[in-house]
Amino acid sequence: MFFEPSPSSGLTRYAPTPSGYLHIGNVLSFVLTATIAQKRGAGILLRIDDLDRERVRDEYLQDIFDTIVLLDLPYDQGPRNVADFKASWSQVHRMPLYEAALDQLAGSGAVFACTCSRSQLQRSAPLYPGTCRNAGIRLDADDSCWRLIIDQQKELKIRDHLGKVHTHQLPDEMQSFVVRKKDRHPAYQLASVIDDLHFGVDLVVRGEDLWASTLAQAYLADQLGVKGFNDIHFLHHPLIMGGDGNKLSKSMGDTSVKYLRENGFAAPDIFTLIAQVLGWQRPVSDWRTLGDLVYQRLFA
Repeated sequence: MFFEPSPSSGLTRYAPTPSGYLHIGNVLSFVLTATIAQKRGAGILLRIDDLDRERVRDEYLQDIFDTIVLLDLPYDQGPRNVADFKASWSQVHRMPLYEAALDQLAGSGAVFACTCSRSQLQRSAPLYPGTCRNAGIRLDADDSCWRLIIDQQKELKIRDHLGKVHTHQLPDEMQSFVVRKKDRHPAYQLASVIDDLHFGVDLVVRGEDLWASTLAQAYLADQLGVKGFNDIHFLHHPLIMGGDGNKLSKSMGDTSVKYLRENGFAAPDIFTLIAQVLGWQRPVSDWRTLGDLVYQRLFA
């Protein structure tokens, strides 16, 4: 076995990526995660995804800790500051686990090499055109990523937050998804699977835009022969939308917590703003109050 799962049970996580400043959509996800963890008596892990080395910056890492402190968001495991994160919690420390999983996939013939350029892929996005699937490119070829060989008829079992199991198939946009990038680092889907299993996470709270990723990760876990993924409960929450009807992103500076903080917003102001975006015209003093409002809307 290429990982040693945590013996703990009842664990969820915050999993921000330090590729931009956190925005109020991230805060909503954190608050909902904390609310559900509190109701279940589960612990919370702060798991920062920093494998995208070209986009990770120290100021974005610091922003994660600044946001958590400002909003008094709880967590039980994980780094307490940037130095602690780099010393003990960065994904670079788990590279041997990712590499062992990649070696297993390569050894079982579950991947193929792809040398398609970004411009080639953009012409068929979001679908992979299959250009390299049967090209016989060596896995050690220069400037190549690894893609997973997919059985499109395979049924995937996903357990929802209530424990009910649902059957799905991999969506078209995840056909032959990447598991190793051209820089030879593991791709997000593989790292996320290994991390959640390694830490013993059994509840994942995500935006509904990551539903396809959940299915891809379920497929990958099955290919790796790890059954623990089937025991993870998933909750996909609605996204906070901007005024133009598009989902919030890290590029929208006026919704970033950093922007709000620097313009005089205290924690209650930020929670109240989120409530207003969601349609509640009332003050919200803390994350617990906001979490209860969102939880009641989702599950009443």
